[in-house]
Amino acid sequence: MTQMAPLGRRAAVEFVGTGALVAVVVGSGIQATKLSQDVGVQLLANSLATVFGLGVLIALLGPVSGAHFNPVVTLAAWWTGRRDGEGPTLREAAAYLPAQILGAIGGAVLADAMFAEPLVRWSTDARFAPHLWLGEVVATAGLILLIFGLARAGRAHFAPVAVASYIGAAYWFTSSTSFANPAVTVGRAFTDTFAGIAPSSVLPFVAAQLVGVVVGVALVAVLFGRPAAAAAEDVVVPHGEHHPAATSR
Repeated sequence: MTQMAPLGRRAAVEFVGTGALVAVVVGSGIQATKLSQDVGVQLLANSLATVFGLGVLIALLGPVSGAHFNPVVTLAAWWTGRRDGEGPTLREAAAYLPAQILGAIGGAVLADAMFAEPLVRWSTDARFAPHLWLGEVVATAGLILLIFGLARAGRAHFAPVAVASYIGAAYWFTSSTSFANPAVTVGRAFTDTFAGIAPSSVLPFVAAQLVGVVVGVALVAVLFGRPAAAAAEDVVVPHGEHHPAATSR
């Protein structure tokens, strides 16, 4: 099997990847509002940019860190792999989480800087309602089911396209426009632009996302059972290590 990159490098990849993702989300939102006054067109532009950007980031950085870019993915990978050693260790998870959060904040600041917005200005976009929290539970549960379902079915190589496509769809079919990511939620509080979220709305969103990860992990267990042996092809497991064809550890 291919040797894993050092933890410091993987944490740096999570920092840069999450930052780039938030820069795409926030930057495309700002650009959309400059180009159109139609909210539907703005959301379409924002979602399309996010789909393309996320797919590229997963394909590029997945082989190094697993391209989590999301604390709930890291926590789910640790929880589901803690007994057989297939997921990140607690030490690795503890390195990933702050890197993701700091990266998300940095990405929001970078996007603001690129569009001559104030570097840090708390969002005034209140997203505080039970139906939005339900949307976050659904979005996050679906994301976890997709990522870990693909891995257990031996289809992890489809992750760049599948995960990006799911997030693009969830922009439209969830009431919350599918944040599904605590780090991204925190980062988006730092910008008072199209993609922002008021600081007072952050904690309920994060709580809903944590409920979603529990639901998602439960669905994976019910629908896919225990992890199967790796399929006869190279796949990237949730913490970035490569398993060669038909090899297990």
